[in-house]
Amino acid sequence: MIARGYQREFEEFVRESSDGLLRTSYLLCGDRGHAEDIVQTALIRVARRWRSARRDPAAYARRVVVNLSKDRWRSLSRRPAEAGFEVDVAAPESDAVAERDALVRAVRQLPEGQRAVLVLRYFEDLSVADTAAALGCTAGTVKSQTARALTGLRSLLAPEEEMNNAHR
Repeated sequence: MIARGYQREFEEFVRESSDGLLRTSYLLCGDRGHAEDIVQTALIRVARRWRSARRDPAAYARRVVVNLSKDRWRSLSRRPAEAGFEVDVAAPESDAVAERDALVRAVRQLPEGQRAVLVLRYFEDLSVADTAAALGCTAGTVKSQTARALTGLRSLLAPEEEMNNAHR
């Protein structure tokens, strides 16, 4: 799969980038198990194309993760919805944990394209151009999807913020 001279280089790339790719994948799909599968598949595809991917392996791998996530969204839209499994632990939550949980729940309610733009722009800190390249769309699409996503997040989070302020 990888030429001997490149094996060490690829292994170093995997060590340095796996956590970030997993985080991105999780934020895109919302399920740790599926995120791990996506990253594993992405790394296999990067390994197969290492000679060309090694010029910018992070961008190449990110694009593969995004494409695999899109494939998963399409696949899920064709099947019955999966039932979620919620675990209720009675440990007290800090305000920061509760806020992060509310944000993640709100992001998961956004359409896939808007979710992908937010993940790449704000969690991965990519530029508009890099986000467009990763998603295979124009910079204008990234900007409009970002605006729609932020508006959607505001409307999803506003009722919770108003409820929290009312209880204080």
